[in-house]
Amino acid sequence: MARGKGKKGGQPMNTAYQTLIVKFSEPITALDGIFDDAEVWGTDTLKGWIDNYESSRFTAIGTHTAVITSEYNMAGVKLWLEKFTPITEKIEF
Repeated sequence: MARGKGKKGGQPMNTAYQTLIVKFSEPITALDGIFDDAEVWGTDTLKGWIDNYESSRFTAIGTHTAVITSEYNMAGVKLWLEKFTPITEKIEF
């Protein structure tokens, strides 16, 4: 039987990823202004900045809210967000 044939599902989900839901007091598009010099920052958006952390992803789910996942860089991502962005609420999983 060919590999995977006759079996349900695929690879098991990697549960090592950490998830953070963040609500900002300003719209995410306004926070993009932090990155006013894309040459210096290497990006011009908050999404780009977080996505540049290896194994990390930023997904906006509203104008002020985002889901951030990271396999092993969440501590650095969270520290940076707490220092440089106006967070009103965060939920960690």
